[in-house]
Amino acid sequence: MTPHAVRLDVASATATIVSTDKAVTDWTARYFGQWWNATTVDAESICAGSVVIANVDSDRYDDLAYAVTQEPHTSVEYAKAQLLVTRDVSAGVFRAVCPEQRLAYRSEPGRSQLHIIGCDSEAVATATARLAREVVRGILLRDGWAVLHASAVVDQDGRALLTFGSKGAGKTTTALALAARHGLRLLANDRVFVRPDEDAGVDVLPWPSAAAIGLGLLDALKWFDVAQERLRGGEQLHPTQHEQVTAALLAGDRKPLWKEGGTEMKAQVFPDQFERWFSVPLATGGGAAALIFPRIEAGATPAEENTVRTLSDDDFMSGKTEDRYPDVFALLAVDGGGSTSVRQEVSRRLGAMTHHSVVLGHDVGANADFLAKLVGA
Repeated sequence: MTPHAVRLDVASATATIVSTDKAVTDWTARYFGQWWNATTVDAESICAGSVVIANVDSDRYDDLAYAVTQEPHTSVEYAKAQLLVTRDVSAGVFRAVCPEQRLAYRSEPGRSQLHIIGCDSEAVATATARLAREVVRGILLRDGWAVLHASAVVDQDGRALLTFGSKGAGKTTTALALAARHGLRLLANDRVFVRPDEDAGVDVLPWPSAAAIGLGLLDALKWFDVAQERLRGGEQLHPTQHEQVTAALLAGDRKPLWKEGGTEMKAQVFPDQFERWFSVPLATGGGAAALIFPRIEAGATPAEENTVRTLSDDDFMSGKTEDRYPDVFALLAVDGGGSTSVRQEVSRRLGAMTHHSVVLGHDVGANADFLAKLVGA
């Protein structure tokens, strides 16, 4: 079968995804798209750099899965599923199998190669996007980048506005309000790569991921009807979305949905759907210009608060905080959030920039107008 290939290029990092299943490389192209300059290339031309080889092959999966279970192995949780892992450190080979998802892996970091074998095209495609991002993350971290928990939008002058806060603080609301109502380009929904530049500033790059948007926010952004029409037309949101959310969208039920324990179930939007569905352009990078620390209060009139908020270690991602995707395939070779010295320098430089602590209500239009005026967007 003819192999297909997609190359990702972001800053100093390059990785190529190769598969005989075009659905896998198509998924990669739409997932990373403009954010990481995903382009189709000739698979025969690949001669260097990091390569992720992903194929759908049930027989080979069975062979790899059997081999892992017959050797001493450890069990870890990876992407919310059990992963059985064997490590041949002397040979530099890491193998793993996920019985629940019927996925097998072989990682050879010394050769910059990662193999993914599975039985289902969508499962292979999803795993490939996740691990291709890990490959690129490792390259960027080793080249002096760090990872911040922040959403970000970029204005026409390339100024990146970073929004911080714990879960539910309003990071997504702030970024999407500015992007939807005032034409700023969306850089990231939840995390960004950051690195000190040569002019005492901080460069910012996107961390591609699906975006979780509650049904109420989707409606307030005037995107609910668009999503409903697209779904009724046969298109799909990201497969990690709970089936109850899909059912609510199709039925026109705009009320927030909650799991037991108080966690909201949200729509999971592919990166490419921001532009195709909602006419929100994506940004490929920017220079940090201002920091926003929001909190959401029902009935509040948007306003700036007098409280002083600064960055802390909790605002940076680290190997200890990345519990969903531990580095079982030795793709990073450094701390998962970047070196301590880089994080400290980024924190120092961002600390010297303009900080805005704000309270926002549930009126997305009022929030957007207030924020745009506040930051001069």
